[in-house]
Amino acid sequence: MGSRPRIKISDLAYIAGFLDADGSLMFQIKKRKDTKNKKRFMLTICFYQDVRNEKVLYWIRKKLKIGYISKRSDKITELRINGYKAVEGILKMLLPYLKVKRKQAMILIESSKILKKKINMKELKMLAKNIYRLQKLNYASRKKKSLKEIYLYLGLTP
Repeated sequence: MGSRPRIKISDLAYIAGFLDADGSLMFQIKKRKDTKNKKRFMLTICFYQDVRNEKVLYWIRKKLKIGYISKRSDKITELRINGYKAVEGILKMLLPYLKVKRKQAMILIESSKILKKKINMKELKMLAKNIYRLQKLNYASRKKKSLKEIYLYLGLTP
């Protein structure tokens, strides 16, 4: 996401409110075969809407000039935005207007700053803690991992 798009304050406030109500902020560890440690970190902003009202997601995508839209089998449409720089840039724009997901956004912004550079052991532990902090703040239907489990998954000792 090169330069940030110019967006009216009222549109940013609307998008932030939409994210607070019908969105999620995710920080995941994905398995990957082509990297040294076989894992990669992924930051995601996701907006959800029933397919009957999906036009608003196309509007948000047009305003932010990024993301991809997909339709799920349960008649929900998603707008997903991935990538450290993109997620950080968008969350910085939305941060003044976020209420419910403000803490989550700050965790992702902090994590993005770490991920944009070469990571040392101390920073890897910080990322693990941020994943744990974020999952504690988020609603999740799946079992949440303990900090010890996250450390073990990343090959760290608690």
